[in-house]
Amino acid sequence: MKNYILLLRPKDWAKNAFLFLPLFFSGQLFQTELLLKAAEGFICFCLVASSIYIFNDYRDIEDDKNHPVKSKRPLASGAVNKTLALVIASVLMVAGLVFAWFIRDKFFFVLSIYLVLNIAYSAGLKQIPILDIFIIAIGFVLRVKGGSVITMIPLSEWLVIMVFLLALFLALAKRRDDVLLKLKSGKDMRAAVKGYNLEFINIALSLICAVIIVAYFMYTMSGEVVQRLGTYRLYYTCLFVLAGIFRYLQLIYVQSDSESPVKILYRDRFIQATIVLWIISFYLILYVKDITIFE
Repeated sequence: MKNYILLLRPKDWAKNAFLFLPLFFSGQLFQTELLLKAAEGFICFCLVASSIYIFNDYRDIEDDKNHPVKSKRPLASGAVNKTLALVIASVLMVAGLVFAWFIRDKFFFVLSIYLVLNIAYSAGLKQIPILDIFIIAIGFVLRVKGGSVITMIPLSEWLVIMVFLLALFLALAKRRDDVLLKLKSGKDMRAAVKGYNLEFINIALSLICAVIIVAYFMYTMSGEVVQRLGTYRLYYTCLFVLAGIFRYLQLIYVQSDSESPVKILYRDRFIQATIVLWIISFYLILYVKDITIFE
């Protein structure tokens, strides 16, 4: 049973929490009806995402066998039958799409686009450098779009830009991990790695970090955002965004930590603290607007 649960990659379901961002940034997080709708959308994305993970692992069985970490995955290790895995993937995909259709037709279309895009990615687009990381970033934007459609909360262009940039940053960081593994083992862990090297990724990461910081500062001080949210104090939260980004750069450049961004997130207490403090500060500013500490 443990191997079948691992096959679904439940740890990666955290990515689908991006569906709640439109709700959180709109100041309506505690409206029960909207929160339940977002939760239903979260379940749909988890079901479809797991089916994609299984399909991707099925296609990458031979490559994963040569990877120091991925070789332990249920399909690559032989712990789960291949045919049964495809059956499970099909059931999850159909269940997620049917559930999405009954929730709202527009949400179904967003989820369908996400599914088709990721199947195309697994089928071969992931082998094209640059395009591979852009598809990953678009996937995160589609999650946010799904949250907007299902709750019928208008999506700010600032939110779309920041989510895309952040996802692009994380995708580049993951490719950096792949490049470092290649340098250590002498083997390409994925075809797209041939289009990257350490110098290029380091420059790209620094560039994306700078753009993310500028975009977030502009978002917090945007007249449209201040008017819509009814507060000008969002720029206080920039402190935690800067701290989190600097900490990640410190880990990869100073401490030479080559683990993937998701693993670092689960392990590094400093980054966890900055995220928690960012959420708390944003909550206090957005949901407790009359608190005197921000006067």
